[in-house]
Amino acid sequence: MNIMVNSNLESGNEKEKLSTNGEAFMTTFHLTGTESPNTELTREQIKERLWTDHFAEYGRTVCMFRTEKIRKLVAMGIPESLRGELWLIFSDAVTDLATHPGYYNRLVEESMGRCCMVTDEIERDLHRSLPEHPAFQNETGIAALRRVLTAYAYRNPKIGYCQSMNILTSVLLLYAKEEEAFWLLVAVCERMLPDYFNHRVLGAQVDQSVFEELIQEKLPELAEHITDLSTLASISLSWFLTLFISIMPLQSAVNVVDCFFFDGIKAIFQIGLAVLDATAVELCNSKDDGQALMILSRLFILLPFLLPHFHLLTDKMQY
Repeated sequence: MNIMVNSNLESGNEKEKLSTNGEAFMTTFHLTGTESPNTELTREQIKERLWTDHFAEYGRTVCMFRTEKIRKLVAMGIPESLRGELWLIFSDAVTDLATHPGYYNRLVEESMGRCCMVTDEIERDLHRSLPEHPAFQNETGIAALRRVLTAYAYRNPKIGYCQSMNILTSVLLLYAKEEEAFWLLVAVCERMLPDYFNHRVLGAQVDQSVFEELIQEKLPELAEHITDLSTLASISLSWFLTLFISIMPLQSAVNVVDCFFFDGIKAIFQIGLAVLDATAVELCNSKDDGQALMILSRLFILLPFLLPHFHLLTDKMQY
């Protein structure tokens, strides 16, 4: 999309440009965790040291080698201090960011203040985006989310805005600067998950069919018990559309997003299969859809404890 912009910016636009350069929200806003600060700090320090060693051996930029070791490091959870940087590298959004200086700010200047059906939809969803996180309980976070979503809708009117984009973008803003979050959203919507973010969610529907076939292949006993797998698809569709963000506790969900940026949609298939495998016995004994949903919900609560070892589960689900 070509955008013509007057190079003589007014002072108000300069202020708007400066306002988009803040740090990732996790540097300012923090959720209160269940673990002691010392335990969490030690875990982060250990992960940071492991990544520092990996960078020293394999490089740190887009030229970084993708090894089995790095896959296991990603499965352990990327350290918060490195998450935004590595998401940009894994998705190659870092290239878009470097080759389009000023592009995002120009989109913000041209798109903000316009009123249409898309902006109305965005406004309705702003306060539904991670409402439990302090970053989105104030106007700073809400305004940044509004700018990124509106700028993207202006950039790509074919997609415009689709529900679940707000949830994904709010997580991106936690770990990346605003302009970086915009380019990560571009990478997800236009390269990593094509045809997911439209009113028909065609790409996600196609992947549900693939997921059903994988269940039949990898989990035949479960497939035999749940004869109508489309019922399961009604549950799993949201896993794919939100990358598990709306399903899991945030601590677990961002680890899934780590895996997604490293391996693409393959990671969501593998994690979905691993979740079903871990609950297969209970699911086979379930009496109805409601009971099955309760079984899956209980597992998602336990996932913060399981995810450090999740690569052992997903290894069984290679395809």
